[in-house]
Amino acid sequence: MSTKKLQIGIIGTGNIARAHMWAYMSQRDAKVVALADIVPGRAEAFAKKYGLKDARCYPGHLSLLEAEKGLDAVSVCTYNAAHRECAVAALERGVNVLLEKPMSVTLEEAAAICKAEKASGKVLSVGFQPRFDANMQNIKRIVESGRLGKIYYIQTGGGRRRGIPGSTFIEKDTGGIGALGDIGCYSLDMVLNAIGYPKPLTVTGYTSDFFGKDPKYYKEYARFEVDDFAAAFVRLEGGVILDFRISWAMHPNTPGDTILFGTDGALRIPSTDCWNGSVGGPMRLYYDTKSGHKTSRLVPLRTNLFKGSLWNQKIGSFLAAVKNGTPSPIPSWQILRNQAIIDGIGKSAAIGREVAIEIPEI
Repeated sequence: MSTKKLQIGIIGTGNIARAHMWAYMSQRDAKVVALADIVPGRAEAFAKKYGLKDARCYPGHLSLLEAEKGLDAVSVCTYNAAHRECAVAALERGVNVLLEKPMSVTLEEAAAICKAEKASGKVLSVGFQPRFDANMQNIKRIVESGRLGKIYYIQTGGGRRRGIPGSTFIEKDTGGIGALGDIGCYSLDMVLNAIGYPKPLTVTGYTSDFFGKDPKYYKEYARFEVDDFAAAFVRLEGGVILDFRISWAMHPNTPGDTILFGTDGALRIPSTDCWNGSVGGPMRLYYDTKSGHKTSRLVPLRTNLFKGSLWNQKIGSFLAAVKNGTPSPIPSWQILRNQAIIDGIGKSAAIGREVAIEIPEI
């Protein structure tokens, strides 16, 4: 068996790259050898911070990809609006890609990434580490067991009372979308993954920016150009209705628990006060007994049994797929549908009516 370590590059060395770096440092079969950042000196500072004495630093993704001919994979940790450009460039050069969430800003960008993946034959995985949480996996197991019967309606979302980020998240040219893409993609994935990711058909969406543009609530209000709240009513293939809402800032502590309504039962998933893709407490399963009496029971929280954090699992599963030539741990066709809903919400909100979702052929 080869002992050669996979050669890794990191494109974008801001805050999210730190989590990638710590996870790569825990992997025995990978070595970060190259860094790129458009901010002068930031890649070099990152290399120094993490003791990467031999890492080569570049002023952008193209210079890194052109110079580093032996790269096995890159983590794309740039701001949202640069995801498509960096991911496509890497895939076109035969480099496997771990792309941070959201996949992109628009559906068209997401489709371009998927087409580049298909043409390259390389692994593309998107940064949805909550997928590896034992409780998220238990939600999927409960649905697949048939205990709930046919799922026909889902209420989901998440939020923060005050949790608007700064930096590149809040401007159109860099963030592109706000809470909708940043944490909304996690809420969508939690339920869509559980029910098998049916194709979205139509969406009626709403977005607002009341908190981000108000100096009473947010000090960088003058720069704020994206949504801080979004809601939608989505029709999915198979007759499933999705009632969704997400927020970076609001007055209540939550926009509501996630509930999966089924013909034979229902599952309530408690929200968190600060949504980050986790379960807020023991879940509750509602059902009728064989004698017809209404009842319910708690579904205790599970402990993640694997060593290290969800980030370690995300990075490790991606590296295993690269090394073994196995499918991506987070299939891109699923996240394309996730992005299609996000894109549809924005388009519907802009024109004030329902829109059809048309996903390009890949």
